[in-house]
Amino acid sequence: MITKDRIKVLIRCNLCGERFVLKGKQDKGKIDTGFKQCLCSNEKDFFIETRCF
Repeated sequence: MITKDRIKVLIRCNLCGERFVLKGKQDKGKIDTGFKQCLCSNEKDFFIETRCF
């Protein structure tokens, strides 16, 4: 499996439905986008989907 450095990440809040599309970096299986919380103050309940560029 080829690992790329840049990943497109779709984050959807399961509480309010807000969507965020971010670019992240993948390092050793972990993805870092800098995302902390939704506008509704949700910090844990998200649907996360990733796509390689």
